[in-house]
Amino acid sequence: MKIEVRYFASLVEQVGAASEVVEVSAQEDVKALWSRLQRKHPALARLGFRPLVACDLEYADWSRSLAGVREVAFLPPVSGG
Repeated sequence: MKIEVRYFASLVEQVGAASEVVEVSAQEDVKALWSRLQRKHPALARLGFRPLVACDLEYADWSRSLAGVREVAFLPPVSGG
């Protein structure tokens, strides 16, 4: 199945795009998707943080299954000041 992966803030710079369509299996989880994206975009593997993740506009755990998910968004941590 195909899902849209969206990147925000500094992640856009690392990937060179705000989004991409990725083929995934229903057996994969967010962590497996992130590992695959790090291999595809080596700059993501060099990040000093693990981004927040949302599946279909709701924050999700890294163990969240991708079954039935249409969109996954990765967001860098946010800090206030």
